[in-house]
Amino acid sequence: MNGRFRIAIYKNANICDMKGSLFVIAVQAVIGLSLISGGCTSTSKVASLKAASEWKLDWEDNFNSTELDTAVWGRCTRGNADWCNTLSDREDLVGLRDGCLILRGISNPDRSVDTVEYLTGGVWTKDRKAFEPGRIEIRARLHGARGAWPALWLLPYDHKRFPWPTGGEIDIMERLNYDNFAYQTVHSYYTYTLGQQNPPKGGTGRINPEEFNVYAVEIYPDSVVFDINGKHTLTYPRVATDKPGQFPYNIPMYLLMDMQLGGSWVGKVDPADLPVEMEIDWVRHYRRR
Repeated sequence: MNGRFRIAIYKNANICDMKGSLFVIAVQAVIGLSLISGGCTSTSKVASLKAASEWKLDWEDNFNSTELDTAVWGRCTRGNADWCNTLSDREDLVGLRDGCLILRGISNPDRSVDTVEYLTGGVWTKDRKAFEPGRIEIRARLHGARGAWPALWLLPYDHKRFPWPTGGEIDIMERLNYDNFAYQTVHSYYTYTLGQQNPPKGGTGRINPEEFNVYAVEIYPDSVVFDINGKHTLTYPRVATDKPGQFPYNIPMYLLMDMQLGGSWVGKVDPADLPVEMEIDWVRHYRRR
């Protein structure tokens, strides 16, 4: 582990309720290498993978400051679900380093203070910033570990009006362990409560393990479209059905970015692989022109 947080200095390396469209092949070919190389510096910032004539940048955070913008970002809080049952507000689990947001997972150094075996960090824009339907891109590097489950995802901003799963959930990226692919999925009352699997709710896309990749989703009135490094991975369409809750996604949402360790899906953690990090270079939101 090189360097240190600008927010929290690592003093000990061992410390540490939920979660179409044409792609521009020429652009991908030109900038593809820059997507997976370099670190979180100004020279590593790359353009959108979609045509500039199609999208207009609405908002971005490059994490180049000395501290997180608390008007936008808050700390994810602990709950009982697998994705959040190890979250902690320890300062050394969330911080900024060399132009990246760093989210860490560690072995708990003192179980007399907190009884969980592992501790993780996460941030969200809940009750602070809503993302209107459009395109969201996130450039991130995922360091592998047995039992690591980093995720980038969206939930309804009006979460009181749309309790899970009625307002839907959009998983822009989930990666397990050392996998060389990531999952991209939607959830809803239709898919979760009613168990409907037509159309398919999720898929996977290849990633460059341990290097930077760009994960993206586009939300339209009639579809949710995913890509990784500019390559289309899945389109989930609105369909005609007599069953409720099939397509709730065309609403403002908030963004969650978190590290998790362990759980029924990812499996057991190997403490010898810890600490583990997810580095987030930037987050960008685009509107259609």
